[in-house]
Amino acid sequence: MKKSLRITALLLGAMMTVPGLAGCAASGSNDTPLVVAYDPFSGKFSPFYADTAYDQDVVSMTGISPITTDRAGGIIYNAIEGETVAYNGTDYKYTGISDITVNRDETANTTTYTMKLKEGVKFSDGEELTADDLIFTYYVLCDTSYVGSTTLSSYGIQGLSNYRTQTSDAVYTKYDDIFNTVYGGGTAGTDEQSADVAEQIKQAWIGDVGSIVKYVMANYCNDDYAAAYLGGRTAADISGDANLQVAFGMAMWGYGSLGDDGVFTAPSGATWDMTSTYPTLEDYYNETYAAYNGDPDTYWNTEKADDDSVLDAAKSAFIMKWGPLDADMQGGVKGISGITRVDDYTVSVVTDGFEAPAIYSICGITVAPLHYYGDKALYNYEEGSYGFTRGDLSAVEAKTSNPLGAGPYKFVKYENKVVYFEANENYYKGAPKTKYVQFIETAESDKISAITTGTADISNPSGSKTKFEEIRSYNTNGELVGETITTSQVDNLGYGYIGINADTVNVGGNPSSDQSKALRKALSTILSVYRDVSIDSYYGDAASVINYPISNTSWAAPQKSDADYRVAYSVNPDGSNIYTDGMTADEKYAAALEATKNYFIAAGFTYDEAAGKFTAAPDGAKLEYEVLIPADGSGDHPSMAILSNTREALATLGINFIINDLSDSSVLWDRLDAGTQELWAAAWGATIDPDMYQVYHSSGIVGRGGSDSNHYHIDDAELDKNIKSARQSADQSYRKTAYKACLDIILDWAVEIPTYQRQNMITFSTERVKMSTVTPDITTYWGWMAEIETIEMN
Repeated sequence: MKKSLRITALLLGAMMTVPGLAGCAASGSNDTPLVVAYDPFSGKFSPFYADTAYDQDVVSMTGISPITTDRAGGIIYNAIEGETVAYNGTDYKYTGISDITVNRDETANTTTYTMKLKEGVKFSDGEELTADDLIFTYYVLCDTSYVGSTTLSSYGIQGLSNYRTQTSDAVYTKYDDIFNTVYGGGTAGTDEQSADVAEQIKQAWIGDVGSIVKYVMANYCNDDYAAAYLGGRTAADISGDANLQVAFGMAMWGYGSLGDDGVFTAPSGATWDMTSTYPTLEDYYNETYAAYNGDPDTYWNTEKADDDSVLDAAKSAFIMKWGPLDADMQGGVKGISGITRVDDYTVSVVTDGFEAPAIYSICGITVAPLHYYGDKALYNYEEGSYGFTRGDLSAVEAKTSNPLGAGPYKFVKYENKVVYFEANENYYKGAPKTKYVQFIETAESDKISAITTGTADISNPSGSKTKFEEIRSYNTNGELVGETITTSQVDNLGYGYIGINADTVNVGGNPSSDQSKALRKALSTILSVYRDVSIDSYYGDAASVINYPISNTSWAAPQKSDADYRVAYSVNPDGSNIYTDGMTADEKYAAALEATKNYFIAAGFTYDEAAGKFTAAPDGAKLEYEVLIPADGSGDHPSMAILSNTREALATLGINFIINDLSDSSVLWDRLDAGTQELWAAAWGATIDPDMYQVYHSSGIVGRGGSDSNHYHIDDAELDKNIKSARQSADQSYRKTAYKACLDIILDWAVEIPTYQRQNMITFSTERVKMSTVTPDITTYWGWMAEIETIEMN
């Protein structure tokens, strides 16, 4: 899965022109630009750092991947010569830039992926694409300083850990043993190394109390807590003053308090006047060190704010410091043993074991040109230099907003909310028929009318009853396909949802407790009952309600015919069904509200029977929660009615449900990236293989150094185990069972309310786009851009 689908759009940007081009889409000249109405871009157009679906589309226009897939998402292994595959009764030939072979050695428990590149493929600047470009791309993605969303390093590529730590297995074990021996009170290594064990533990411990401060700031920095713990100060005061943040973290964690005289006092008796002196992280460390008699393990098991233990962090730092300096590591680890440059056009990647989604990640990367994103002077494969200084990707990051690749189009510029492209004359399939393309940010409400006014030739409006009626009104035949607009509909590779952050919506600071789950189930139950009416009202036949957090386009999605299929959040706290056959809508709403009340009671909320309202929340919970929704500030969002109905229902119970309708969707993504959100509405874009690692594995929780895409902050060992288990099997029926177990755990945590599976709607100007040149049989896995090079204007 990938983070994507910012549902709302900004206002239509003014159309800009490439010199010599017309500023509208109505001319019949060969130089007439193909204009596409688009959703907002964030400007990350790099094959390494593109994050949203819309930025990734820019990368797709300018870049190319070794893997080729067909209309059903199947892999074309012999793409250089091409393979013919039937779809919907028609044979289609698919070609690409690489032949791929996969060899699984069950004896050695390894899998080898080999990519043989087509010779003569050129980047848009005329440089040939070779194995060196592919090698460069892999090493950027595997570098220790890489912070993009690609999860390539999560697969067991042989030698990757050795390369990243710059130690051999033997040397790693050597310094692991030294650390363990010294920590256990023994003697090992040099005197300097022995002393450094204690220093690394201290620094890791300081880092951990720093994590506690960050956790407190993310979850408790509000005016109420600020006033209570820091003498009337506001959340803004603390957020804007780093000196206050440590004291606030210590106070919230019970390691200090502010007296009436304004002096902050720690358990040890140390004081700070909070005007000229303030506690530091080292002071905080000293207090916890004393409290736990210098035992980092007992401290961490009791006080931890994340999963990176003090000892593990200290050991890792110790090994990475001393291991590369070992006499046996002279010259370091030059490369990743599992990534091999076989010849000028062939690269192989070897992984330990087998993971079904791996081929899509390993062979599905966009090949970045070494000479553009890197430095050819720093590339020497034999000597272990790969086009950049290891640990420093600043030169790669500097090109984030200006992509270059071997795709059908060249990036020209991004200006005034318009992305300009020009045909790549060196494209391996031949120069595109239409020379210029523009992606222009367009308000959702204007996407269809833009086709009729000539402002755009293609658009991707969200399918809804209103939009369908609008399209039919423009076609004289009253249909979705007519003389003015041609509409294509396919199921979207993704789904809409409402999310809940387990780290900000819980009881007693324990996100995994039964009480915390009951709190989130209270919210999820009332939200879910309003899905049917809300989604039908917004989308009509263009979407359907789903009950599991996975796109219906996936083979792994549970089906209603499955024996254990269940409507989401349809069970009472005692395990009985909330709904019965024949219930009216109003009866369902009443039953859901009663179940919601009982879940709040199970979570520890105080209920006044006489008043019929909750009067107090348990420690760590509240009588008020906020939901963020990017509805353009106008309520235009498929989940808005769900939230509005929920707000009214919860108000009857004394719970204040605040709807924050964002006019700027970037606010949502900033809050998600900071991990400070409580509830939010958004949508996921899925991948061909339903790999859940990026979104639900605990390593993906914001701040843990993984994908930063686990915005739910779900941290469940059994879920992690099932995700990995499903990856490692080629048996689809087993994988489906494993993924079903994952879905059940996610629903039990109640961190996600699946809402809808919508259809993608692409509208074309029948008058200006030569429809016979648009790729036929558009599918979920084969979009209109799949053969954009063939599109011509009338």
